[in-house]
Amino acid sequence: MSIKIILYCLFIPFSIWIITSTNIDKIFKKNSIMQIHSLYFVLSLILSYLLVNFFVDLYSTISLL
Repeated sequence: MSIKIILYCLFIPFSIWIITSTNIDKIFKKNSIMQIHSLYFVLSLILSYLLVNFFVDLYSTISLL
């Protein structure tokens, strides 16, 4: 199993937890729950992708030193 898959499994819930703590609901119309949840999910995927790639690149850079 790839280390990236394991990191994705760890960072996706973490990023969802971080993003849901923000108050993005104010910029949406009332009763648009599905759009808000979809935005949270997409933002968490983007954030987890960036975090995983950062840590994998950091690890590979450190291992080359």
